[in-house]
Amino acid sequence: MNQAQDDKYGHTRKVLLVILSILAVIPLAPLINRYIPPLVLGDWNLDLTVSIILAAALTFTTLRLFRFLLLPAVGLLILVLIYNQLTNGYGFGNMLRDYKTMVQNNWGKKEQKEIDLVLRPTFFDGPLTKTVKALQSKVIATDSLVRNYSVKYSLESFDEYYPKYGSQVRLLSLFKHINSNFKYVSDSERDEYFATARETIQNGLGGDCDDHTLLMVTCMKAIGAHCRMILTDGHLYPELLCGDEKQFEMMQQAVIHLFGNEAIDNMYYHEQNGQYWINLDYTARYPGGPYVSETAYAIINL
Repeated sequence: MNQAQDDKYGHTRKVLLVILSILAVIPLAPLINRYIPPLVLGDWNLDLTVSIILAAALTFTTLRLFRFLLLPAVGLLILVLIYNQLTNGYGFGNMLRDYKTMVQNNWGKKEQKEIDLVLRPTFFDGPLTKTVKALQSKVIATDSLVRNYSVKYSLESFDEYYPKYGSQVRLLSLFKHINSNFKYVSDSERDEYFATARETIQNGLGGDCDDHTLLMVTCMKAIGAHCRMILTDGHLYPELLCGDEKQFEMMQQAVIHLFGNEAIDNMYYHEQNGQYWINLDYTARYPGGPYVSETAYAIINL
């Protein structure tokens, strides 16, 4: 009878240990994922697989060497998640978002959609050249107010993912702040006014499309990014250089992950000479969102 009871309790303990091990792996995998770089093999992102394997290996090692610590460890992880949930830290919502992103990436990347940038010649060459030079002269990335503003808001969001995505999180944080707070205000009907980034910051982030573009490219340039401006029919928008195809893939993964609350159907981009540019317009809810126009009167390099 005692032997049977011992066997029964032993089986129960094993089942409980398996359940606890699974409970430990669930929150550990996304936490580990934040500290490993994007792992891309062809069209596949292997972050989820690697993260779960590492979490399972850590749990198994703890179970073998320090079985008595497994229950306190699981309890501590759950308490930390509850505390973070209540204090707007890394809680259950963030964990589920990370799992969702890892699963999406693991089963293949989001579709990319290249947009052909059609340059349309115009007989307004004189006024166009004047406009291009006027816009270029308004990009003053060395302004101390602009630099301090850019650094401050490059640290506002996504800082916990810096070990994974590096400096890309700074650019994405700055984009998020500007596009979340920019308010559209038209110029007068007769006069087109190009505000510097300093002016737009001082007026509370209000202006029209060219003011937003000048603000975005100047702030991005102030923290080391390479941007350009695209002049279309009645509109101006900024683009960010991601780099070559591999760097673009990493940026795409970071955008899908960090802007997971948006309905990201495609990453829109322009590719020229092996370099990839993505849209940072105020009309885009995420970096690489849809373009307003595929026609350009000028590509304004900085």
